[in-house]
Amino acid sequence: MKATLTYGKGDLKITLPDELQIDVIEPKYEPGLPDQMAAVADSLELPCSSAPLRERVQEGSRTAVIFSDISRATPYHVMLPPLLEVLKERKAEVTFFNATGTHRTNTRDELISILGEEIVDTYPIVQNDCTDESTHRYVGTTSRGNEVRILSEFLDHDVKVLTGFIEPHFFAGISGGGKSIMPGLAQLSTIQFNHGATHIDDAEARWGITAGNPIWEDAHEAADMVENTFLLNVAMNSDKQITKVFSGDLRAAHGEGVAYVREHAMAQVPHLYDLVITSNSGYPLDLNLYQAVKGMSAASEIVKDQGDIIVAADCWDGIPSHGAFGQLLESEDTPEKLLKSIRHAKEHIQDMWQAQIHARICEKARVHFYTKNLTEQQIRDAFMVPSVTIEDSIEKIITSSGKPRDQFTVCVLPQGPLTIPYYEG
Repeated sequence: MKATLTYGKGDLKITLPDELQIDVIEPKYEPGLPDQMAAVADSLELPCSSAPLRERVQEGSRTAVIFSDISRATPYHVMLPPLLEVLKERKAEVTFFNATGTHRTNTRDELISILGEEIVDTYPIVQNDCTDESTHRYVGTTSRGNEVRILSEFLDHDVKVLTGFIEPHFFAGISGGGKSIMPGLAQLSTIQFNHGATHIDDAEARWGITAGNPIWEDAHEAADMVENTFLLNVAMNSDKQITKVFSGDLRAAHGEGVAYVREHAMAQVPHLYDLVITSNSGYPLDLNLYQAVKGMSAASEIVKDQGDIIVAADCWDGIPSHGAFGQLLESEDTPEKLLKSIRHAKEHIQDMWQAQIHARICEKARVHFYTKNLTEQQIRDAFMVPSVTIEDSIEKIITSSGKPRDQFTVCVLPQGPLTIPYYEG
């Protein structure tokens, strides 16, 4: 049979032997709203558990708008015109804040691709540098002991509009909501505490879980410490069209979004699989190996212990070169050693959480990685097997398994973590 994986800005067509037992898990397709821009405007007028945005913004108010960085495909060309129309009517002084978290700052061209040239040339844009302690301010300590420090310039605004989209997240449970503040605009020490090894290893820190998830709960408790917030989040289909808008009170509006996304973006499977083939949802999410861990994580939910995963990700941004992810992977020669090192580390290191999840997946399964933008040595240094072609990898995996071909089970996730499979055994 033939399948098509999202890969970079295009597709990757693959052929699988017909005699295998193959399941394909794709997103439940929900058509985009007929007038997506009008839906955003309507939501701003009738938000959840909040006065309309125009009543929240006093004339001349300093208003902060948080936006997602280049690694997220948020449809700002649809979301921002209705939002800015309201803010212009209120004569608000608007500043855009790029919620980079621990990611690198974005280039001008990247900012234009996210926001559009007119916005980039018209409004001040502040990008979070989580390592610059002088730019962050203490706002409180969470019940788990996290000292929360958030970008000071953002805190000084009268109204804070949190934008983004909601989807399952591999350790925070569900994205969107307060995540744009923490980790988006947080200081590195705050992010490191939230993403600490104990939290990452928690059984509830996984796809789709919010209540009881220490990472999600700590992040939203931190976001609650910021006053005068207004949420504008959307859900999207596989064509990146808006299917639902959630705005208003941070907790209430995000709660509605979480329920919607769980229903539309998670799929139960009947059994675990010998082989899971996945993408990383294509551009922009598959920009580097760091982000590709998400596709690997989705596959690991339904692969057998010591089974095989094949991942296809463009990785035009490399490992990447910024951050400590690549250095951590190179610091040990087996995933078991790296996990031990991380779990016994005396201090947090940036990107340690991603290396921990990556190593945990590679400990559970053999990961085969297909890309045109990493060397074979880079792939091997990350505890994975280079895949020259996916078809060749499939044949080698079947042969090494020793199983009859008609009993060999395969699951294909053509759009990677846009749909999260789960098994309840």
